[in-house]
Amino acid sequence: MSLPGPLGTPIRRTAAVLALLAVLTVALLGVSLAQTGTGELEIPAAGAITLLRLLVLVALAVQIGELAGARLAGEGPLPRRWSVPAATTGCAASAGLLVLLAWLSGLGLGTASGLREGRLLLVTANALGLAALCAATRRPALAVAPLAVAVGAEAMRAHPEAYTPAIGVTLTVVHLTAASLWCGSLLYVLRTMRLRGGGRDVLMRYARMAAVVFAALAVTGTCSTLRRLPLDGVFTTAYGRVLLVKLALFGLTALLALTARHRMLHAADPEPPARVELAVLGLVVLVSALLTVVPDPHWLLP
Repeated sequence: MSLPGPLGTPIRRTAAVLALLAVLTVALLGVSLAQTGTGELEIPAAGAITLLRLLVLVALAVQIGELAGARLAGEGPLPRRWSVPAATTGCAASAGLLVLLAWLSGLGLGTASGLREGRLLLVTANALGLAALCAATRRPALAVAPLAVAVGAEAMRAHPEAYTPAIGVTLTVVHLTAASLWCGSLLYVLRTMRLRGGGRDVLMRYARMAAVVFAALAVTGTCSTLRRLPLDGVFTTAYGRVLLVKLALFGLTALLALTARHRMLHAADPEPPARVELAVLGLVVLVSALLTVVPDPHWLLP
């Protein structure tokens, strides 16, 4: 017997609870596990920072993916919008990161807001808050501008280095936008297909976009890695270890995407591999949040 609400059957409800516990465990312990034996300094409040960064990344993915997914869906009923609660959650998470920054640095909230990272967190929080307001209107596409600001602020926060920061920021803007499109659009497309009881044409349109997105992710990810991670630090730094996990998951998502496309071309059901692809993409987002917290290996290696 099915349970009321979005979680569906008891089995799905149990799976959702287990998945949430797994996410919390990885987020809270992942950084310390990755740093085991590396000799790197422990990151204060690494688990809390990872969780908050994860919420920001999910907020961007859900809203950017929803904007793109609504175009891919074409004519027909559309699923309920999740962009308002997602953007609101991302706004609160960015504000939480700012409060955490003030607490860890021993500074007042106003002083912490004047720091470079504090200013960028404030920009991200305000941009996501404005995006939530835009999403609540009859013209949700207005959220594109504040979302672009939020992505830009996150990219600048991720690249505080003095060496060629413009290159790093540009690569991250493209990478973060592409990742949000891949994950968020697939979520929206699968929700649309479930609502309509089908919709192979919607998934096919998504697959065409995903091919371009995949290429952008591969190029920008490779370039960013070559800039930040010396080869001798792949196994000896937390950054390198987490990156290896992300690459493995990225390869698995590519394989699942190809499987779904193969099924579409041969008149088979493409939804099962697409749903697994979405789950693995969720793990990629989680590992990406970890990657933003571990120490930058550029400063650790000669």
